Amino acid sequence: MTPSRAENVLIANDPLTAPAGLENGVYAIGNFDGVHRGHAAVIGRARRLADELGAPAAALTFEPHPADFFAGRPVVFRLTPPPLKARALAALGVDGVVTLTFNAALAGLTAQEFLSQILIERLGVRAVVIGGDFRFGKNRGGSPAFLIEAGRRHGFVVDVIDKVADAAGEEAISSSAIRHALQAGDVAAARRLLGRPYAIEGEVIAGRKLGRTLGVPTANIALAPTNRLAHGVYAVRAAIEGARFDGVASFGTRPTVDDGAPLLEVFLFDFSGDLYGKTVEVAFEAYLRPELKFDSLEALKARMGEDMAEARAALTGHDRMSAENR
Repeated sequence: MTPSRAENVLIANDPLTAPAGLENGVYAIGNFDGVHRGHAAVIGRARRLADELGAPAAALTFEPHPADFFAGRPVVFRLTPPPLKARALAALGVDGVVTLTFNAALAGLTAQEFLSQILIERLGVRAVVIGGDFRFGKNRGGSPAFLIEAGRRHGFVVDVIDKVADAAGEEAISSSAIRHALQAGDVAAARRLLGRPYAIEGEVIAGRKLGRTLGVPTANIALAPTNRLAHGVYAVRAAIEGARFDGVASFGTRPTVDDGAPLLEVFLFDFSGDLYGKTVEVAFEAYLRPELKFDSLEALKARMGEDMAEARAALTGHDRMSAENR
């Protein structure tokens, strides 16, 4: 597939040879779902090593998630679907993002075949950076020790990065820990582990327009069925075509109205216009309360007013804390 560029970063899917500009590159390798602070340590080391060697730095990742492939359907609560993952990797300073399709052919390669066919023949790596828990090849036969020894034999550098501890001093940062935090509605913990707010991206779809009748028109976004973010009300920030807006969002089944399929409903402060069909990125800044069932629409409307006030206060507090930490 012809490589493309996003924000001066080369994006290549299933290249048969090293993309132009990434030849003899330093590759950070992993699934990188979430592109969290642990992943950032791997990417950061690849960037520094590339600068030392005078080589380009790239991330090598895989889609779909291997667990989804082996299950035959989406099962993983993805923290960063492909577009968000590519942008998050690019923001860490790589020169390129190479994505390989994780299919039966790739899954069937032994560790030695992955080494020979992918890393050496196709990409011509000069160096590789991985996390200590990285495994690759059929039946996860390739370990960091295997890769280090292969690097010695084939003349490329291998760096292995230890897991990064949570800033709270608890267990190591992992995508699983972030998923568990989000399932509990703990977006503050997720932010600490990610190094940025948890965010989703989706197209605004038509809803029942109930929010409009209540004086609170919302942008409705259907999240992936595997998204297990806790149902509730959140203070959010949204990006739309380069513009940013504060807001409040409810994610859940709307028990007061229809108890239907989960839907994200976002009300943007100080915004007017038609968002149908537009792609919106929504970052979850604070959890305000769980989803509730109200006795009437009037009671729901009154509580929405309180939610908006709490969301504004939460976002103002975040801004104040960010300014103090600069």
